[in-house]
Amino acid sequence: MKLLVKLLILGLLTCQLFAVGEAGGIFLLIAPGARAPGMGEAQVAKADDAYASYYNPAGLAYLPGKGISLMHTKWLPNLADDIYYTFATGYTTIEDMGTFGAHFTFLNLGTQVETDELGRELGTFRSFMWALTGNYSTLLSEHSSIGISAKLFHQKLTDKAVANERGKGQSTDFAFDLGYMLRRDRYSIGAMIQNIGPKITFIDDDQSDPAPTNMKLGVDVTVFDDGFNRINLLADANKLLVAAYPAMDWDDDGIIGGYDKDGNGSDGGKYNRDGDIEQAHTDSWWKALVTAWLDDWYLGGDLDKDANDIIGGYVFRDCGEDGLCPGDAGYIGPDENGTEGDGMTIIDNAGTIPDEYPELFYEPNDSKAKYNEFAEIEKGSESERKFSTEFKEMVYNFGIEYWYQSYFALRAGYIYDQEGKITNPTFGAGVHFDRYGFDFGYTAGEQGHPRANTMFFSINIDI
Repeated sequence: MKLLVKLLILGLLTCQLFAVGEAGGIFLLIAPGARAPGMGEAQVAKADDAYASYYNPAGLAYLPGKGISLMHTKWLPNLADDIYYTFATGYTTIEDMGTFGAHFTFLNLGTQVETDELGRELGTFRSFMWALTGNYSTLLSEHSSIGISAKLFHQKLTDKAVANERGKGQSTDFAFDLGYMLRRDRYSIGAMIQNIGPKITFIDDDQSDPAPTNMKLGVDVTVFDDGFNRINLLADANKLLVAAYPAMDWDDDGIIGGYDKDGNGSDGGKYNRDGDIEQAHTDSWWKALVTAWLDDWYLGGDLDKDANDIIGGYVFRDCGEDGLCPGDAGYIGPDENGTEGDGMTIIDNAGTIPDEYPELFYEPNDSKAKYNEFAEIEKGSESERKFSTEFKEMVYNFGIEYWYQSYFALRAGYIYDQEGKITNPTFGAGVHFDRYGFDFGYTAGEQGHPRANTMFFSINIDI
């Protein structure tokens, strides 16, 4: 059952904007509608229809009257044939009060085979996720607005836990969104932090994951408008505000943990003597709003890449021309003057030599012992982390939209996610008449990519 859950989560991670796997509830990051997916999902500074309820609730303040929208798509057609995504949204503007909106999200993960901890099949079950969100938005001035959202979401991955695990593989949680928009005649700027909330627990607290708190910044510029033809360029940048740390040596003592929270020695303790957590962990959401910009380069120490709770310990052996190295039976070491061949014969290995990397020698007290048993540098790996990593983990969305009056639209865009290996072009079109609008979006990509060949359809109705 654990493997099945991991596969389900992995399948979702390969299709989301953020493929780093640091957060739970990532279905909340699926871009709804057909308009935004048609232009690279860049939308936080546009948000001028009912889908503003998701992309930036601040955009609802500029919408008159009432409106509803509905979309449905077969999600990840290259990954599975029974996954689908449905999204419904609506809003109403009340004079002198502001605009109220809401949306409902449903992701069906299909039928799964239930197994026990030994891999024996026990039957089948269905997995799904849903979220219900309410919004409120109001103008701060003629050109600026704010919006807030509150959401309740439920995730059902399994029917029950395995063996001695607590919980049932299900979770019900809540989160909030905050949005801002500055709108002028030729451009608009949008900012939003979505999914601000506590950690998500399926089985027990030790396995909880942070909510997918995400910051969006974007701009929308009208580059041409002659009254009949209009062209807009859009760009968004997304930063996952989740601070996640692998096992690291924070106090530079060469070991991971070994103490309790009060600084007392403890076998299996995850703290160091200073009370810092050295085992893999994540920060609380309120702390991660800041530390998410620091966790990949500034905070922490040397990495425990082989997960043995020891930093380094191995050196490369200085082997002679005869192929024998220090620690090998029969090796003739140098004398006190460094002359080869006049020293003592070492009969037995003095330390551990890995089978896979015989050129390594275990010498934990050697200052040069910076490698682990897989020849990876651990001691001093703190210096490998750079601030540029924070930007590499961000997701960038670019889009262009052409309108002929308000009747016909063509769209194109690009999604660039270096960390998640998602570099997909997108295309779309829209037809709007009277109170009705129909939009189509398409995500292209390499053959076999989970995001490729995904089609989106949506209908919009102004009431």
